[in-house]
Amino acid sequence: MPISPNQGSTGGGTTVTITGTNLSGATAVKFGTKSAAITANTATSVTVTSPSGAGTVPVTVTTPGGTSNPLSFFYVGAPFKSGLSPTSGVTAGGGTVSITGTGLSTATVVNFGGVTATPTVVNDGLITATVPAGLAAGPVSVSVTTAGGTNNGLSYTYVDGPTIGTLSPISGPASGGTAVTIPGTSLTTTQSVTFGGVPAPYAVISDTTISAVTPPGTAGPVDVVVTTSGGSATGTGAYTYAAGPGI
Repeated sequence: MPISPNQGSTGGGTTVTITGTNLSGATAVKFGTKSAAITANTATSVTVTSPSGAGTVPVTVTTPGGTSNPLSFFYVGAPFKSGLSPTSGVTAGGGTVSITGTGLSTATVVNFGGVTATPTVVNDGLITATVPAGLAAGPVSVSVTTAGGTNNGLSYTYVDGPTIGTLSPISGPASGGTAVTIPGTSLTTTQSVTFGGVPAPYAVISDTTISAVTPPGTAGPVDVVVTTSGGSATGTGAYTYAAGPGI
């Protein structure tokens, strides 16, 4: 006589179906010493709502013909989440986050502000999930649903990818040391600025402006790349290193 599912929240409320034979007219379904509410009953199945409980309990069905052999039902506590990493990423989604805590082995859904993702269970203390696309830039709550219930309390921030415009000035000596203003959008979370692949010192002035100092380079145009927590923006040939005079 199978029971499905065979586990549920310690708070009760799980819909459980017990299948077998000669089950019509069921008068009681017990989870340990507690009675479950019967919601449907046929000759081959009984559907109930589990009562609250803890640990592993025997489940029996009583009909006018007697009481069945017991089946095991496992009560699972609500999950506890202690951390999420990373805590931000591009609005387009696609990154992988790790969620740590306890009671995560039965996780079935991770919800990012109303958008769901299917987790991969590593162990009871760790799950991973691919971040779905966000509805808009900004923070969203993250919840995890397991057989024991749903737990909230974590936050993930969607960040729009950056854009960059025309640099000022657009050229300078190959020796470097030129102060350059880089205009754009979504620049607040800038993590690096490179000229021809070489990192440059920079300062975020605002969400639309970065100030950088060119590193030494080789004469000719180079790409300028700004990387933020929302992704990267490339200005192809956006800055030109000028060769010094020779006599």
